[in-house]
Amino acid sequence: MVDKDELREQFTEAFEGAEYPVNSPMDLLPALPQGPGTKFESGDFSMTAMELNAKAGDSQDFPYDSVEELVDDLMNGLEDADLL
Repeated sequence: MVDKDELREQFTEAFEGAEYPVNSPMDLLPALPQGPGTKFESGDFSMTAMELNAKAGDSQDFPYDSVEELVDDLMNGLEDADLL
């Protein structure tokens, strides 16, 4: 089972170092510790940043002025796609 709070925390830690506002997924890459291969895991959920963009990218509404806005949309997109 996925711990949504843990996953939200992982996303926040990974993306908080980006320079906001961010205008595209490419603006987030420099903040990621292993670039697009950065992995997010919780319970039976495991996805790289690249997979995350491919599977939940439709729910993103760039630009983002804060990490909180970005993470909210990522979580909602994953839930909408029944990935959480």
